[in-house]
Amino acid sequence: MKWKGRRQSGNLDDRRGMSTKGKFAAGGGVIALIVLALQFFGGETGNQLAPILDQLGNSQSGQQTEQRELSAQEKEMGSFMATVLADTEDVWGKIFAENNLGQYQDPTMVLFTDAVRTGCGNATSASGPFYCPADQKLYMDLAFFNELKNRFGAKGGDFAIAYVTAHEIGHHVQTLLGTSQKVTSLQRQNPSEANRLSVALELQADFYAGVWAHYNKDYLEEGDIEEALSAANAVGDDAIQKRTQGSVRPDSFTHGTSQQRMKWFMKGYKTGDIRQGDTFAEI
Repeated sequence: MKWKGRRQSGNLDDRRGMSTKGKFAAGGGVIALIVLALQFFGGETGNQLAPILDQLGNSQSGQQTEQRELSAQEKEMGSFMATVLADTEDVWGKIFAENNLGQYQDPTMVLFTDAVRTGCGNATSASGPFYCPADQKLYMDLAFFNELKNRFGAKGGDFAIAYVTAHEIGHHVQTLLGTSQKVTSLQRQNPSEANRLSVALELQADFYAGVWAHYNKDYLEEGDIEEALSAANAVGDDAIQKRTQGSVRPDSFTHGTSQQRMKWFMKGYKTGDIRQGDTFAEI
């Protein structure tokens, strides 16, 4: 992805130089199990995971914060993330204006290491990237992308990171449009439909990530879309369950299969039309 020398967002909150000593009591291990089984990249809708994060966060104990200077590589990665965030601001601002959706409200991206306090409760890096609707911020420990590549077989590369970021921004768009709130209400009314609705919500976020990529074509390089598809393939529910459990349970899917995630990303990328992202009608 061509990103150097371009506009960077002022909505990046980089906390990576701050490291938290001590543990969120019981939190990391429990959250890790939840994420691996149900919610890979994370509690990005915030709806299912927020109560758990909040409950576990209340047991926080013995924390001290240390600060260090970021390395040159870390600083460059921060610049990259700020550029991707700026891209999403520009693209979604344009889409909202063109479709009479009101004023797009820029979210904040928080980069952290190890643990972070959010509007949805406290979280550790085990939760992966996630979006919290309570404070309209997305939280990312960039060490996640090493795990995505080394453990789950994604190709890696800067556009894999951009895809995950755009997916989380997709959840912000769903919050602004009221989609996430409607899904939460429907899940409470009809628990038997909760997983299907969750899958539809996640696939729509993948579609929105594809729409963003469509508008960003001028800055794409050879292999970028393949990197995004590799990441989408790696985090399909079926792929994760095969790697972590050795078997696949479709009734427990919350994000969609690898094929579904790639399909909806590509539909967004090819059409660039948010009106074609009604995943709820097709799941």
